[in-house]
Amino acid sequence: MEEYSEINQIKTSKKWFDPPNNGLPAYDEDGNMKSILDVFDFQEMIEEYLIELEIRNYSQNTIRTYKSVIKRFHEYLKSISDLYDEKRFLRSFKKYIQYLKREKDVSQNYIYLVTVVSKRFLEFHHLYFLDEVHAPKRTKSLPKSLNESEVEELINAFDYELEEADESNLIRTKTRLRDKLVLTLLYSSGIRVSELVSLFIKDIDFRERTIRIRGKGDKDRIVLFDNNAKELIEEYMAIRCSDSDYLFTNRVNVPLTTRYVQVMIKDYASEAGIKKRVTPHILRHSFATHLLKNGVDIRVIQQLLGHSNLSTTQIYTSVDMETLKNVYDRARMWFYENSYLISKLGIVLRLYFWFELDSNLFK
Repeated sequence: MEEYSEINQIKTSKKWFDPPNNGLPAYDEDGNMKSILDVFDFQEMIEEYLIELEIRNYSQNTIRTYKSVIKRFHEYLKSISDLYDEKRFLRSFKKYIQYLKREKDVSQNYIYLVTVVSKRFLEFHHLYFLDEVHAPKRTKSLPKSLNESEVEELINAFDYELEEADESNLIRTKTRLRDKLVLTLLYSSGIRVSELVSLFIKDIDFRERTIRIRGKGDKDRIVLFDNNAKELIEEYMAIRCSDSDYLFTNRVNVPLTTRYVQVMIKDYASEAGIKKRVTPHILRHSFATHLLKNGVDIRVIQQLLGHSNLSTTQIYTSVDMETLKNVYDRARMWFYENSYLISKLGIVLRLYFWFELDSNLFK
């Protein structure tokens, strides 16, 4: 059985039934060929498709991505003057992919996304213009992460402002404490930034140190947080002065946005002197990588991250370069320090096998 994923959740195929006759090319009253964009109302088709995605519980991030991909392709098609039939539509799509690669210098993964989303959109409306197009292979890159000391430096980047806190800068103190808690929760629980900004206070169990998360596809899961995060939550709750049900709000009592968190993390990384690119998702990668390095079972990590498929989590089993170098250096050092012993052991073993061979020959 095919595994579930958001890309193949809405799936129709020409293999299952014969597509209807699209009546292309079509002609107007004067006998002139009509553009496919005049035959089919793409704007309405896009809206119908997005509604269907929402009904099927696709995440808002995924819906926004699909919408952007389809609309950009639609805009490109408007510039094509001879879009009369399936053959010309297919050629236009290939030229669009060529344009993205040459002019926009997009990644191979984005080409994959454009191909898959465009095909699914058309097939949803029983249009098989791209049926012979195959999605290119995606490039697989290891998830980037911070090491433990970098995470600590990031979280504590503005602690000096908290130490200088007094009544005159109470607003700044609240903001710094809130932002430190944001960073701490992202790392200690491994939740997505979209999940973090949607956290309700009622979903936090302080005694068990757990949070109920509503993740992708409206799937609930339980995540953990450490005692340090618990103390920060309690400290923040004591001074937040908000009646909002959301845990994280801004000065006007409105929930934080994912964009705010992204910019805030960039500022903290700059203050901490971290040269690497740091994002909320990199903190999530760091959480998983550090758990795995410390011996946590990969299926436990899968559950904490909310991955539907174990294969998504298994990318973290690739050893990071720093660990690889450490293992290599230790092995080389041991070999260097014990080279004399190893050479003597080799001589002893060779002598042993010679004696064994001689004794067997003269038996």
